[in-house]
This record gives sequence, C-alpha cells and structure tokens, in this order.
Amino acid sequence: MNYNNKKFKTLSNSGNGETSSETVFHYKQEGNLLTATYSGGKIKYGHLIGLVDKSGKIDMRYHQVNTDGQLMTGICQSSPEVLSNGKLRLHENWQWTSGDKSKGTSVIEEV
Repeated sequence: MNYNNKKFKTLSNSGNGETSSETVFHYKQEGNLLTATYSGGKIKYGHLIGLVDKSGKIDMRYHQVNTDGQLMTGICQSSPEVLSNGKLRLHENWQWTSGDKSKGTSVIEEV
C-alpha cells in the first residue's frame, strides 16, 4: 500500500477532535516512512509522521496549531479500506498527548 501524493478529507470525527470536512491532508511516502501536512477548518497547520506496515496500517504521531493558537499533539493508528472505486478510506483511532489526553475515532477518505 502506498500513500504517496494522495489527498484525504475528513468524513467523520469524534466531538473532541479538531479535524472536519474542511481539513485536507497531503500524504507523502518513501519506503515505509509516511509524512503529511494538513490544514482547514479549526486547523491552521498540521504535520504528521508515521510508519506504514506491510498491510497498509499506519502508526503515526501528529502535531498541529489550531485557530485558537494552541499547539496540540497526539498519536494515531490508521487502518486502510479499499473502496469499490479504488480510493482509500482510513479508519483512525487517536489520542491527544496534550490537553485532556482524551481518545477518539475518525474516518478520512481519499479525494
């Protein structure tokens, strides 16, 4: 599974999350190293770094600055689903490592 040059948008997110349908992620991948930048909605700028395993699952860390000027950090595990149209959907389990350290789930889809 290769995520290089793919763009994703948020389909759903837990209420304690900050990404929304206005958030766009730009993924890059070299080998099993994944990086992405993202912005939109409540996110002024975000960056993630992760490792992709042989099944396409991603173990990542992220940091972002929101529109309130706060720096937020977290961890996330994403599992891919290949849709009938060939696009990817990622099912994510995440946790803040800053703020209230709460957990949530989100779904993002390739655009």
